[in-house]
Amino acid sequence: MAYSGRPGRDLVSSTKAGKGDLSSATIETDPRRSLGPTQRPIPTFPEPEPPAEHGPARIVSICNQKGGVGKTTTTINLGAALAEYGRKVLLVDFDPQGALSVGLGKGDPRQLDVTIHNLLLERDTEWEDIVIETGVDGMELLPSNIDLSGAEVQLVHEVGREYILSGCLKSAVDHYDYILIDCQPSLGLLTINALAASAGVLIPLECEYFAMRGVALLMETIEKVQGRINPSLVIDGVLGTMYDSRTLHTREVLGRIVEAFGDQVFHTVINRTVRFPDATVAGEPITYFDPNSMGANAYRGLAREVLDRWRRLG
Repeated sequence: MAYSGRPGRDLVSSTKAGKGDLSSATIETDPRRSLGPTQRPIPTFPEPEPPAEHGPARIVSICNQKGGVGKTTTTINLGAALAEYGRKVLLVDFDPQGALSVGLGKGDPRQLDVTIHNLLLERDTEWEDIVIETGVDGMELLPSNIDLSGAEVQLVHEVGREYILSGCLKSAVDHYDYILIDCQPSLGLLTINALAASAGVLIPLECEYFAMRGVALLMETIEKVQGRINPSLVIDGVLGTMYDSRTLHTREVLGRIVEAFGDQVFHTVINRTVRFPDATVAGEPITYFDPNSMGANAYRGLAREVLDRWRRLG
């Protein structure tokens, strides 16, 4: 169901409140009440059982038009954590910058012979022709590079241009449990294609004032897609990223996010840590690079939470 408020405007105005007016925005963990950083009691999410069979996949867009909020980091590490729990995962790099491909150790994406660009625009190219291994058991990748930036212009003249990606992924659905699409930081035709192909959208939101300013525009875009293109699209959840419990500012912002989105906000929060960029340089998910780190455990917690939420969504 679409969010009916204006979270960008509401959140921005509420974070301008005086320091004495913190209410639920001041996030402090109270061990007596077992509260988490979102100031809500933390449920126990069960350890997922391995699936008896794979597919059909749930397609999920990782989307936010602001850059640097953790979309690619979340796509890589959530995918790796889901694979660790026995799920078969396909990652789709849908950003011309190719950050997802680079973050999985694929070197310079400009050197790739075939990418998602070929899949979108060439009728004789199938997803099997471009899929590559990631080094993570159970997780594969449809790579991207700068060529994808030209696809948006070319797709404008195509009939049913919003559904091109959906058609390209149709035959891949039966081979995976989850397909995660790393969207580019914009609300253009590529992002609309991702939302049109998806059952759900996961929104990483940095716990920082400026990250909230564009939320209203993102929600309006999702509502338009729901109303005109993909009525079954739902918001799978809002993920607080780059959280630092030592700073009042990030605690305030996280509180305002919870006030605006309520139960759509995941209990799991991704803390700011240097281990994420270190893992990116190494070309590995944090669950491989530093499996016992706080970041790795956070994404395992997110995987358990989303699996529980997706199970309840059916």
